[in-house]
Amino acid sequence: MKAIIIEDEEMAVRRLQKLLLEIDPEITFVGIADSIESSIQLFENTPDYDIVFMDIHLADGSSFEIFQLITITKPLIFVTAYDEYAVKAFKVNALDYILKPVKKAELNQAYKKVSQTYLSNDFDYKRLADAIQQTNYKKRFLVRIGKQMKVVEIKDIAYIYTKDKITFLMAFDGKRYPMELSLDKLEEALDQRIFFRINRQFIVALEAIHEMLAYSKARVKLKLQPPCDIETIVSTERSPTFKKWLVGE
Repeated sequence: MKAIIIEDEEMAVRRLQKLLLEIDPEITFVGIADSIESSIQLFENTPDYDIVFMDIHLADGSSFEIFQLITITKPLIFVTAYDEYAVKAFKVNALDYILKPVKKAELNQAYKKVSQTYLSNDFDYKRLADAIQQTNYKKRFLVRIGKQMKVVEIKDIAYIYTKDKITFLMAFDGKRYPMELSLDKLEEALDQRIFFRINRQFIVALEAIHEMLAYSKARVKLKLQPPCDIETIVSTERSPTFKKWLVGE
């Protein structure tokens, strides 16, 4: 069996490889990637593989973005700490998953099941990713200001960012609210057709982009509305995906 691993934690990769070799000494690892960009390059340059092990949170965003850009028809096992609602979606679609920390018995069961069931079949993972993302978006957030609580509608969010280890939501009316959720969790809860994570610090709404400027190393500098006192630059790794997102690809 020839395996590809998509995972951004080096220790997690090493542990997964160790367990898989114990389960199947003949397995070989033909590629490892830690981001959306490197994963796409890996799949494009590695046509000969049999199975994929994939985390959901990668170095530059959600692995669901991979399925929007390329087609993967080989069997896949998600190895993730993803929210329970996504896990249920995978089970409905008969796709196996393993929750971190990985246990050998669970990995062995998933490996055998996927090998026996999917090895000769094609599976439309893009449709699965679309279905999951379309059915689990947040409609509004509950924010706290001191002792008061307020509901903020998704349509009113301009951008979300972190500063001094605190996550903030900026509304189109210029009001700022602290958030209890991390940027990773918020990214998964938002419609990625409307919001884009431009770097580790920022998620922006399409409607909040007032101006775009070419920047060094193929990056893009954004001017947002309402204005932001932190420089907002699309990272080098995310710039190609960002440009496709802008035009709805």
